[in-house]
Amino acid sequence: MLPGLASRRRFSDLSEQEVLALAISSEEDDARIYRTYAERLREEYPASAAVFDGMAAEEDGHRQRLIDLHRARFGEVIPLIRREHVAGFYARRPVWLNQSLGLAAIRAEARAMEVQAQRFYEQAAARASDAATRRLLGDLAAAEAGHETRAEALEGEHLDGGARAAEDQGERRQFILTWVQPGLAGLMDGSVSTLAPIFATAFATQNTWTTFLVGLAASVGAGISMGFTEAAHDDGVLSGRGSPWKRGFASGVMTMLGGLGHALPYLIPDFWTATTVAMVVVFVELWAIAWIQNRYMETPFLRAALQVVLGGALVFAAGALIGGG
Repeated sequence: MLPGLASRRRFSDLSEQEVLALAISSEEDDARIYRTYAERLREEYPASAAVFDGMAAEEDGHRQRLIDLHRARFGEVIPLIRREHVAGFYARRPVWLNQSLGLAAIRAEARAMEVQAQRFYEQAAARASDAATRRLLGDLAAAEAGHETRAEALEGEHLDGGARAAEDQGERRQFILTWVQPGLAGLMDGSVSTLAPIFATAFATQNTWTTFLVGLAASVGAGISMGFTEAAHDDGVLSGRGSPWKRGFASGVMTMLGGLGHALPYLIPDFWTATTVAMVVVFVELWAIAWIQNRYMETPFLRAALQVVLGGALVFAAGALIGGG
């Protein structure tokens, strides 16, 4: 048996006092999580930060009532027992440590926290044989359900239609600036700029392995170059485009993938088969770029397609002519 599991107690073995102590520590932990969310959101999303401040205050109130109940039934000394001490008890994923967690993900995680706790207490109450324990667990389930209701009320108080729409739009804009825009630039560079060297090598040598090596080198080199360029040229402080490392990662990876897309087919030994597959892949890449421009950058699809396909066709023609000549 693993040492960590051997030291954990089953929920069914806890006394009513220990269950109450567990509820107290859980309420305290959840209040801290909500305050962490509020502090993280305060600068960019003040209305949502106010919601989480209110939810933390609600958790504090429930914790205080539980402490008062413990004091009345069992005295002043509250046993030290936490979620991680109990086998089978619901655990909080440490997602609040993820600094890149978006607003929608934080809202969803908060709802999941309340629902998870409510369901656990309901299931535990249904399995309990002691009437007092069943009543206690039922009260805790009702308290968790009340948390969710109060959270919805707080959202209605602080997040009216205009505030929610503004915060959602701000989050979408930040996602586009940090991930979509650098990634799209990388995909366009990797897909288009590598066409010439790859197809020039293909038609000049008609050797699939050599073409693959040239494509691999061009794709990886372009990815590294684009990634470092994106990360180094703007720290995101004044432009508001977000972390330079995130942008550099998005740009570098998408650049490399854009080039590898039409380099990998040259692992096929037959030259004309590999070239035909590579051309199909290029067509798919260019239309994917046009779709992303239309979906996130609000560029009319036909205009985006014309620009991308025309540019790609010119670069492909240049590579084919140079290699064929």
